[in-house]
Amino acid sequence: MAITKITNLEFGKMVQAASSRLSQQAEFINSLNVFPVPDGDTGTNMTSTIQSGAKYERNETSTNVGDLAQAFAKGLLMGARGNSGVILSQIFRGFAKAAEGHKELTSADFVDAYANGAKTAYKTVMKPTEGTILTVVRESAQAGLNKIKETDDLVEIMHTISTAAQESLKKTPDLLPVLKQVGVVDSGGQGLVFVLEAFDDALSGKEISKADYKPDQAEVDQMVHAMDHESVQGKLDPKDIKYTYCTQMLVRIGKGKQVKQKFDYDTFYNYLAKLGDSLLVLNDDSVVRVHVHTEHPGKVLSWGQEFGDLQTIEIHNMVWQQEEIMEKDEESGETPAEASQNPVEEKPAQAAAPAPETAVIAVASGAGIEKLLKSLGVTQIIQGGQTMNPSIADLANAIKASGAKQALLLPNNGNIFMAADQAANVADIPVAVVHTKSVPQAISSLMDYNPEEDIKANQQAMESVLDTVKSGQLTKAIRDSSIDGKEIKEGQYMGIVDGKIVANDDELDATAQSMVKQMLDDESSVVTILYGADGDEKYAHQLAKEISKMDDELDVEVYEGDQPVYPYLVSVE
Repeated sequence: MAITKITNLEFGKMVQAASSRLSQQAEFINSLNVFPVPDGDTGTNMTSTIQSGAKYERNETSTNVGDLAQAFAKGLLMGARGNSGVILSQIFRGFAKAAEGHKELTSADFVDAYANGAKTAYKTVMKPTEGTILTVVRESAQAGLNKIKETDDLVEIMHTISTAAQESLKKTPDLLPVLKQVGVVDSGGQGLVFVLEAFDDALSGKEISKADYKPDQAEVDQMVHAMDHESVQGKLDPKDIKYTYCTQMLVRIGKGKQVKQKFDYDTFYNYLAKLGDSLLVLNDDSVVRVHVHTEHPGKVLSWGQEFGDLQTIEIHNMVWQQEEIMEKDEESGETPAEASQNPVEEKPAQAAAPAPETAVIAVASGAGIEKLLKSLGVTQIIQGGQTMNPSIADLANAIKASGAKQALLLPNNGNIFMAADQAANVADIPVAVVHTKSVPQAISSLMDYNPEEDIKANQQAMESVLDTVKSGQLTKAIRDSSIDGKEIKEGQYMGIVDGKIVANDDELDATAQSMVKQMLDDESSVVTILYGADGDEKYAHQLAKEISKMDDELDVEVYEGDQPVYPYLVSVE
């Protein structure tokens, strides 16, 4: 029987199916990174984005599809990470705008809403690039508009849209030469294809089976929270807690030195069920996630190791936690019943520092880099950067928490620009984004920061120096690749300057010196080296000496950055 309208039930299934599909495919999308470096995060970003949207949609009590679409769009926006996540949020912002006020969506309503999503996404990007997610959404939306002229069966229409997206994705390498060089399709476009495929499966009934359904991380977190709340917070006395330890682990099935058994769900589950309660076991082909309340966390971990190695472990003493809560309740005068409803807040050891007139907020990772940025005037650090793009909500919350009357925001990564711009739009105070692509650019721009000027003047002054900074990154290739005319082998060192691989070699020093030589010119005066968590201070100073030999008039500085992903960052200005 044909489906000619989408009710709240169909829409909910579509959203949750898409969230689950992206969660399952995140690592595959990450692997489509153009450069062979360990910083592919499109899949991670899109998954976090849609999980936030799915959570908002689940929590919306209205049965009107228009309201559910609004909730989904808001969740996407607040959870949006990276440019791909922001564009995904804009697609469904346009969709929600067109669906506003509709209790249900007819076939024509749905097609028009999706087409409006494509238009909205294009308007969001100042200079749209074809061969990306934008091409995929535009061409698939057009396919839907064409199909509605032939039929009002939503199953047929959605399948047509999904198929058109797949075909559009296949053509992205022909539109973006760099994709063709490396032999991959656009990662953001691939993410959208997975979303549309999930929509297609949900409408045709393929995603309804509970046996095939895999809850996303947001749902897992909700289930775990509910179990913990029921076991602990509702009880008045720690003595009433039957099992002491909340134990969680993530097991990589079949990996590790102590594997003794082939994974079987019933065997795995039944043993753990004897060790405690509040048991949650979720798995796919590669990992199994466990949550259980027990007196024997060691036995739980040992059992996991019989099937694979332990990727993550969390053990919390719930008796101790409840004792702490009750002690604080007694000090504050709250009753235990009141305490179960109110979050515990630590009292500050000393009075908080007064809020600055202007907050200077930067995205960064690494203790050394944080210390350096704060010495240059940054008032607040948001943890993040490569592979850890903060969401719009993360950025907006940091702005609000600053308590300032106005703020400057330095994203320090091109993939955070769109999220930063959106955060500035939703903030309650005036915010100007200084579009720094790297920490070295941030360092240089902060030299031009004047706390006596307003944020617009500072933004203009700070952005005016960005083009004078060349940013280099030294790291190892994680796979064989052919790009920019270079044949790169897994394990080789690579030198990347402003997004282009300019040097590669089996030896670190040869790669570093080649990269720096290409960064220097007659105007160069200062070279800064930041060695990261996987870098070596001794080599950083050795490289500084080699650079000084290239030009003895250069001022070469070395700092401990502690940054992840890239062992060495080098800037020239």
